[in-house]
Amino acid sequence: MDLFPLWNSLRISLISTVIVFFAGIFAAYYIAKIPRMLKGIVDVILTLPLVLPPTVIGYLLLKLLSPKSVLGAFVFSIFGTRLTMTWWSAIFATVIVTFPLMYRTARGAFESFDETLAYSGRSIGLSNSFIFWRIRMPNCRQGMLAGTVLSFARALGEYGATSMVAGYTPGRTATVSTTVYQLWCTDNDALAFQWVLVNLAISFAVLVAVNLFEKGARTKAVKGGK
Repeated sequence: MDLFPLWNSLRISLISTVIVFFAGIFAAYYIAKIPRMLKGIVDVILTLPLVLPPTVIGYLLLKLLSPKSVLGAFVFSIFGTRLTMTWWSAIFATVIVTFPLMYRTARGAFESFDETLAYSGRSIGLSNSFIFWRIRMPNCRQGMLAGTVLSFARALGEYGATSMVAGYTPGRTATVSTTVYQLWCTDNDALAFQWVLVNLAISFAVLVAVNLFEKGARTKAVKGGK
């Protein structure tokens, strides 16, 4: 059993999760401060990938990044590198597909934050960066954790946009999802089912770890409140 699809899926998922973690938090925090009408428009644009079919996202990415596009042709002419049909091309797809999950979750966490804590911090001379990282983020950690886990799980299972942008090449661009599809197409149900079990095991382990973390956080909060 070639483990490359597993390794490739994990690195794509981890890299894209790190990107959307910071991008989602940044967007959720600063977009909340812009005027309401503009915020509504930006919010719709950023959340749109959540409801678009993944194949549509893949098609749009191909129009933007393929060697025949302006951007793709420019990058290839300067660096000799294609933006599509490589393992890291899938990161473009997974970032766009998972970003709305992190953004919406982070926005909800920030909106539920008690702003009097921030006001109190400013009144005693604390900097905005200190308040953000040491007060706001710890109080919103459950929402941030949920968004991070959802983003990772979604990136791990992404197929539609990934298959269009990165394709399927064994040992180069294959992921767990694209491998399952290719094995099914070639009537190799036994091996396809093994990869399905691998994906289920990883997802189960991630969710169990999150539940244990949340339980530990609640226990710590209860003890701290006594």
